[in-house]
Amino acid sequence: MEKIFRDCRKEHGKRATRFEFPRTAIEDAAAELGIVLPKNLGDVIYAIRYRIPMPDSVIETQPPGMEWIIEGAGRALYAFKLVRYNRVLPREDLVTIGVPDATPELIRLYAQDDEQALLAIVRYNRLIDTFLGLTTYSLQNHLRTTVRGVGQIEIDELYFGIDRHGSHYAIPVQAKAGNDQISVVQARQDIGWVEQRYPGMRCRAVSAQFMSDERVAMFELTVQDDTVRVVDERHYKLLPARALDRAAVITYR
Repeated sequence: MEKIFRDCRKEHGKRATRFEFPRTAIEDAAAELGIVLPKNLGDVIYAIRYRIPMPDSVIETQPPGMEWIIEGAGRALYAFKLVRYNRVLPREDLVTIGVPDATPELIRLYAQDDEQALLAIVRYNRLIDTFLGLTTYSLQNHLRTTVRGVGQIEIDELYFGIDRHGSHYAIPVQAKAGNDQISVVQARQDIGWVEQRYPGMRCRAVSAQFMSDERVAMFELTVQDDTVRVVDERHYKLLPARALDRAAVITYR
């Protein structure tokens, strides 16, 4: 990725804030550098987006308050884009809300500490309903689809909801566990897909992340001034009924 960035910047000039490259550029760069690639080339992009930082040589070119991201630019196309620095991280000073744990014991027995386990815990405990104040239903997880001008995307789980007035909501959910970070790129793509597929329907994009001490951070995200921003954030901890703090439950009023 460092070589691709350097070659693109040389071609487009140091003042360019966005430049595209084809998926094949990954293979070409790896062949030239003698690097063995994973079978799924998408893993290279995924790692840079969610798990590891950009190479130091790329970071050094970022102006103060800005950062380079990689976004989809069409079918088998990507783009380096310079955007305002933005991270969605759980607040350490936010109150934790205890909720009765409705996760089936069988799921607890076999669940992994990963994205699938988090999605299952969110689903069985109806945390989307609790967080958004809606009645929601899961339609599909790992929905692979496309967005115009972006290309193929994958929505971790798609919910639809209804409020007491009968209004309908599309709710794309992304889940991150382990060292993966919530992706503002993914949130932007999810929102863009809802606007494309269900124009006129309100989109409420949700991100969930495992925290320490078996807590789940829930975020509602939106796009404002071309930047992904946090609308709301709550932290939940699943507890057996006997462990609920009765005084805290009264305080929640």
